Amino acid sequence: MITIITRGQIQGGGRGVGNAGRPGRSTQRLTSCCAQPTGGNKQFYTLRDPYRGEPLDTSGRALFSPARSGVCQRAVLVSAPSQAAGRLGCRLAGPPRDLLRGPPPPPRPGPAPVTSLRPPLVRAFDSFAFADWLAQVFNSKTAELLSHHQVEIKQEFPREGWVEQDPKEILHSVYECIEKTCEKLGQLNIDISNIKAIGVSNQRETTVVWDKITGEPLYNAVVWLDLRTQSTVESLSKRIPGNNNFVKSKTGLPLSTYFSAVKLRWLLDNVRKVQKAVEEKRALFGTIDSWLIWSLTGGVNGGVHCTDVTNASRTMLFNIHSLEWDKQLCEFFGIPMEILPNVRSSSEIYGLMKAGALEGVPISGCLGDQSAALVGQMCFQIGQAKNTYGTGCFLLCNTGHKCVFSDHGLLTTVAYKLGRDKPVYYALEGSVAIAGAVIRWLRDNLGIIKTSEEIEKLAKEVGTSYGCYFVPAFSGLYAPYWEPSARGIICGLTQFTNKCHIAFAALEAVCFQTREILDAMNRDCGIPLSHLQVDGGMTSNKILMQLQADILYIPVVKPSMPETTALGAAMAAGAAEGVGVWSLEPEDLSAVTMERFEPQINAEESEIRYSTWKKAVMKSMGWVTTQSPESIP
Repeated sequence: MITIITRGQIQGGGRGVGNAGRPGRSTQRLTSCCAQPTGGNKQFYTLRDPYRGEPLDTSGRALFSPARSGVCQRAVLVSAPSQAAGRLGCRLAGPPRDLLRGPPPPPRPGPAPVTSLRPPLVRAFDSFAFADWLAQVFNSKTAELLSHHQVEIKQEFPREGWVEQDPKEILHSVYECIEKTCEKLGQLNIDISNIKAIGVSNQRETTVVWDKITGEPLYNAVVWLDLRTQSTVESLSKRIPGNNNFVKSKTGLPLSTYFSAVKLRWLLDNVRKVQKAVEEKRALFGTIDSWLIWSLTGGVNGGVHCTDVTNASRTMLFNIHSLEWDKQLCEFFGIPMEILPNVRSSSEIYGLMKAGALEGVPISGCLGDQSAALVGQMCFQIGQAKNTYGTGCFLLCNTGHKCVFSDHGLLTTVAYKLGRDKPVYYALEGSVAIAGAVIRWLRDNLGIIKTSEEIEKLAKEVGTSYGCYFVPAFSGLYAPYWEPSARGIICGLTQFTNKCHIAFAALEAVCFQTREILDAMNRDCGIPLSHLQVDGGMTSNKILMQLQADILYIPVVKPSMPETTALGAAMAAGAAEGVGVWSLEPEDLSAVTMERFEPQINAEESEIRYSTWKKAVMKSMGWVTTQSPESIP
């Protein structure tokens, strides 16, 4: 993904517009009233509810410059820390604070910065879905989206439960995204020399092994959803003492087909090309970010072999406490440490582009997609959380500098480390394997729809699943069950059921799965979330967002720019030492217009629907037994 970001200017005193009059949904914006000057040449203005006129919070303030009357030069979206922050309180600010981010700013002397007519741009690459790559360009001063380009990548399913992609096709799609986006910038009379940095965001666990001499992949990328390693997982699990699960205590992860270590172990056991390259010291391993950074910074001609802490934390080879590859874990999985990439922070210069339209531009940001979305949603305070709707569904809650281990099926993971000398932040994560992928399945496998957008139209025609329930456990069940034997089922069918009901049930399935991981998050945190911040491509579906509010029975709040993964990658790249075109200081963060979906059904109806879904989930389990795959030449 390619992103360009600029500091925004926000008009004060205006009222929210758009969908405010529609039931169940509203668009909110910030308004202001004058307060007494605090000294210097700046004044604090109290934020008010745009509809009631009431102050949002004594800590919620926007910083204005008297020199530019009525124009917010640097708007700060703030939220007072939860009272339970000391014990991982996950209660986000209530309805009036849905617009707020970060701590209140202290007054600082000096004039407000001058906005450049040609602001520096930051470009980021993102695996938008596990079959797409997306480039987006944002103005680094306003966060305005200037240009984007998306490429769909072919998926390969060589056997049941196997999911692969061609690493070279992924690389070529990135180059295509760069060229096409630069062309579009040229059509807008924007000089691409203003692009000062590149950020990379990727789906995290997908595994690649390549030859450092030839630069050729030694096998297809084994995608995170792939299930071929179940027999490997079962064999390894027998070697973990019941009273000492050192794998989970060091990594925060359960032993599962989901993570990179078992995929790499399978490649070493079953692919002769990989075995031979390892024996001859030619093999390099990495997640997709490592493959791209190595290739883009020169490949066989001095390419940089690295990853960041967020991606490393999903390999099951990385100690999340010491932030290093762990010798005991590598020995347990039988992984030679010399093939592993160097682990860096999420925001620093890794190397320079060596080819293409952006040759010479530094690659300076790298985040796993869910960490990028957490940063893009500006969830920098303990207890702030977001849910991303993409191929899967991922709910992350910032736990600060403390590793918090779940008792309810959630993962402990690295959230971000925004600089070499910056502290690391951790998160609790609820992972759902299939969300947007179920819509693709309805399109490509069943032919119920021709485009992904049609799902909303079909669901709207009936407004109910009519008792039909869909459990899309195509890759088993992830959080909170971690049940690899589960498979997808559609139940509650009658002669009356048609494709519209199935479409509605598919959208409901995404929402029910989110409810399950939200319930687990609330139990781990002790205080329930008062609303849910959301992002991702699926959030453009209004039916889905309203269903989510109904099933959670709390408001759902969506930013006007849903692809916050791109934003997070750009923020990390632009903030890197040596680049410095993006400030992560709270007072420099841009304001965001939020769309809010309120529950429209009563709590009893919500609980009945959810309990019926749980019955369907139980019926999906125990469908398969594992078989050892054959070796591959």
